[in-house]
Amino acid sequence: MSAEPDGPEDRLRRFATIWTRAVFPVTSTSATRPEFEEQLLPLARRLSEALHARTFDANEGKAVGAALVAAHCTDPEALSRTLDCVDAYLVLYCGGGGDPEDLRSRSSRLQHAMAAGYAQALRRRTLSEQEAIAQAALQAQGVVAQALHASEARFRAVFEGAAIGIGIADLDGTILQVNGALVRMFGGSEQAVRGRNVKEWTHAEDAPQVWRLYDELVRGEREHYHVEKAFYRPDGTVLWTNLTVSLLRDADGEPQYQLALMEDTTERRLLNLRLRYEATHDALTGLPNRTLFFERLEKVLSQGGDRRFGLCYLDLDGFKTINDSLGHAAGDRLLVEVADRLQSCATAPGEMVARLGGDEFVALTTGPDSRREVDELAARIMNALLAPVRIDGRELTVRGSIGIVEGAAGERSAAEVLRSADITMYRAKSAGGNRFELADPEADARAITRHGLTTALPAALERGEFFIEYQPLVHLGDGSVRGAEALVRWLHPQHGVLGPDRFIPLAEHTGLIVPLGRWVLEEAVRQAREWRERTAQAGPLRINVNLSPCQLTHPGLVQDTVDILERAGVAPDALCLEVTESALIGADDDLLKPLRRLAEMGVDIALDDFGTGYSNLANLRRLPVSVLKLDRSFTQGMQQFPADPVDLKIVEGIVSLAHSLDLAVTVEGVETGAQAEQLRILGCDTAQGWYYARPGPPERLHDLAMADATG
Repeated sequence: MSAEPDGPEDRLRRFATIWTRAVFPVTSTSATRPEFEEQLLPLARRLSEALHARTFDANEGKAVGAALVAAHCTDPEALSRTLDCVDAYLVLYCGGGGDPEDLRSRSSRLQHAMAAGYAQALRRRTLSEQEAIAQAALQAQGVVAQALHASEARFRAVFEGAAIGIGIADLDGTILQVNGALVRMFGGSEQAVRGRNVKEWTHAEDAPQVWRLYDELVRGEREHYHVEKAFYRPDGTVLWTNLTVSLLRDADGEPQYQLALMEDTTERRLLNLRLRYEATHDALTGLPNRTLFFERLEKVLSQGGDRRFGLCYLDLDGFKTINDSLGHAAGDRLLVEVADRLQSCATAPGEMVARLGGDEFVALTTGPDSRREVDELAARIMNALLAPVRIDGRELTVRGSIGIVEGAAGERSAAEVLRSADITMYRAKSAGGNRFELADPEADARAITRHGLTTALPAALERGEFFIEYQPLVHLGDGSVRGAEALVRWLHPQHGVLGPDRFIPLAEHTGLIVPLGRWVLEEAVRQAREWRERTAQAGPLRINVNLSPCQLTHPGLVQDTVDILERAGVAPDALCLEVTESALIGADDDLLKPLRRLAEMGVDIALDDFGTGYSNLANLRRLPVSVLKLDRSFTQGMQQFPADPVDLKIVEGIVSLAHSLDLAVTVEGVETGAQAEQLRILGCDTAQGWYYARPGPPERLHDLAMADATG
């Protein structure tokens, strides 16, 4: 077995060699096979570059097709073998590790463009031949008047030897002479052609101008015309031709005959139709693909007026699990079954189903009452998915989420409509799936904003668009400031200051929370050092920093924290890391190990939002925490007087439990003096909230700490 080519150039050369072996035997060329391979190598390179171009350019494929004609590959078999070779080997040898589905789609479109370029070049070559024949015919007819026998022999040689069909008719349309090529085009019976009238050969697909041009020619108003025309053969099949009709005049310049030259383009047309079908239909399901659906949607949307449309965007729920567990073959069979069911749901006029890729499908309706019709279409689709699908003896449950967009044509582009449908579909999926949702412009705008924020996050961190505000932690016993919680903000260039609820979930989803969290920790620890240096007489201030669940599982958490503290020259007891209760529910020893190591170093660990995670209170004993941060929901009932007795009992019990476990209690969301006093009476240790101060710059906390020290 020979080794695979080492590099892209070797692979390209291998592809050119395979192409040469396939095409050279049917090529009319004086070149040797190695010389012919050198002619195909630059064409192979153009195909490879077009396969990977940032923007697909069909003209590259057309140029390669035309170059084949220039290289004397004019036998129809040469084109067929070329397309088979490109289909089988272009992606294999020139794919370069790109997305297989995208490469196959581009390869199909390149084949279509090559066939089109080949056809156009061959047509120009044929027209040149036709013109030469017409000139020969005219010259031969002129010579007849001068030397009948010589001219007749010359004309007959051209007439009978031509590879294209030739027919001569009088001005009434009666066919007088036909050559062998034309007879063969019509099935091999001269009687079926000679003596017929041209006007009998009408066809349902005749272009409107065909017979107008014919009438102008026989009246002597034009010398020739060229059209694409179909003819019915005697057996009922259709012959497609490139037809050129010229007017022959007598010696006095009067119209006398009409000369028709026909090139049989039936096979080429069928090939183009096949390539067009393959380029616009999904190979697995046979449904229209994204390309054809976009064309149809753009056509519908461009009509405007009172035309309306409805679109369902379907994504299967849990399809990846089926692929991962049963294999891609089972997944493909499931997609084929889903496609068949969807096809049966869209049978009304103006309805269409397509596969966009993967497990995403779309259905389009264009009826007058599109709101009702698209709702009914979505309901039919959901109902069609109810029955399980049997694959390899297993019954698979199929569910889907659908986003619906409905509206008037002409208001949005096809890309905007699909984007809205996609956003709405994900909204349905986020709501639990197995349902459909109607597009909401406000929800679309929020989703687009979220996407914009997500993509802008990495650059925002590099540009220094984040900053930290600090909210004081106040001791309830003496009212002194004991520290602060670091709260990160994003100064967005367009949206202004964004709170953590706007971007922290996005950072967690993208993994950026780890570098962002490291930056927050560095800034907060640096600020803690500065506070301790400036407020020594007021006592050391502690900084609280939030940890997300993603940071907890990051293997560098402990080392990063140690490095940051050592570089800043800050003792571990100056830092408190806050972890939400929900992140530690059911946590195993591996997850708790980093927190235990940090706690052993002297870093305080606070259990944030305590009371919202439904955790077992007994689990507190195994958690390496030293502080409970009581969620504000337990203290809202204390804002008024008298306080809610149930809330008082709950808080009193939690404080008692915490203190028995040697845990300090911090309360969030303190907004009134009555709350603060009640929490002090209940034994809470520290508190934070707007009653004391809103989050602000570090200088404000310094001023508060110094005021406590001097007051």
